[in-house]
Amino acid sequence: MKRKTSRQPSRVQSTVLRQLVELIPSYLVPKLAREHGVDARSRTFSPWSHVVALLYAQLAHSLSLNDICDSLRVWTTPLRAMRGARPPSRNALSHANKVRDCAMAEALFWRVLENLQNTFPGFRQGTTRGLAWRFRRSIHVVDSTVIQLVSACLDWARHNRRKAAARVHMRLSLRSLLPGFVIVDSARQSELSRAREMCAGLQRGEIVLFDKGYQWFAHLWELNCRGVFFVTRAREDLRFKVKKRLSRGGDPRILADELVVNTGRWTKGDYPGVLRRVRARVQVDGEERELVFLTNNLTWSATSIAELYRCRWQIEAFFKQIKQTLQLADFLGRSANAVTWQVWMALLVYVLLRFIAWRSKWAHSFSRLFTLLRAAMWQRGDLAKLLDRYGTADGHFALLQRTFQSYLPGFAP
Repeated sequence: MKRKTSRQPSRVQSTVLRQLVELIPSYLVPKLAREHGVDARSRTFSPWSHVVALLYAQLAHSLSLNDICDSLRVWTTPLRAMRGARPPSRNALSHANKVRDCAMAEALFWRVLENLQNTFPGFRQGTTRGLAWRFRRSIHVVDSTVIQLVSACLDWARHNRRKAAARVHMRLSLRSLLPGFVIVDSARQSELSRAREMCAGLQRGEIVLFDKGYQWFAHLWELNCRGVFFVTRAREDLRFKVKKRLSRGGDPRILADELVVNTGRWTKGDYPGVLRRVRARVQVDGEERELVFLTNNLTWSATSIAELYRCRWQIEAFFKQIKQTLQLADFLGRSANAVTWQVWMALLVYVLLRFIAWRSKWAHSFSRLFTLLRAAMWQRGDLAKLLDRYGTADGHFALLQRTFQSYLPGFAP
């Protein structure tokens, strides 16, 4: 008599998209929805389904509401495995983007980033080497970028007769390349109007780098009194008096190193202290240009000051990266609330991908990681193993096709 062996059910692996969205704690979205009153206004389309739909829109580069709804309806079964998320209808998704408070998206971004940094302290420290580690202190870069919108439809963002745009103000950590402070607003708000808010959280001894668009001497004096070091570019119309000329240190790129005081009619009272003015030749877009820098640190070498400002281009590369990789060109709504939702979800996708790259020790570019995850979004398998064997010389190449026929049909090899 044969024994009947009971078959164990096979383990069904999660999709890549599910492993990505499950980096968000399960309690977080319902809790934030209750805090911001979103839960009370949602009936069939839950806040969690809304977040998953917008995250999918970023990864899939969805161009319209119908694109999101039709695609998620095709993948209803694996979508429900993501904590019961459901595909939305077009009207439900459009209404959620317009009505649900975008402050929930902002809070979700910061809470997820805080959770990842607290759970994995190495993620907070980052892997960037070079000047950021040589100074052994926190270095922040402050800048803003403009996201072009359609002026005929978006009156709230119109800042010109023919142009409408949103502006993202950001303070980026140079060591971890993660945002430390973000403001999403209309392009009508200039960089100078947000300068105090962007630097409000800086501590004594930290360094902040910004362009001459943030050169407001009253604010610079506040930073100096708080013990925060800054490096910025000098404006062409700056009037000053040289108090002392310092040694250039033998570097041929340093043209002048001086201690100066403001003599301008409107600026000498705003910054009564001594500034350091360094004039140097630097490489900009492959060409050598002469730039003038201002700082309140009187002990660093002039070469270090020029190198510090060169690191400011990291935030320019960051803005270029998220604009070219994430979905920040085609927007799913016309209201300010809908645009803000999409911007915060794009930043959340960036943080999640940066965490995956850090944890898997990803050696390729961010855009290549994004392309791989977008292609394998609905594939079942271990995400860590997928990234580990991708583009390397060892292991089994599941992503590479085996060559069974190396000649044309009908022809002998």
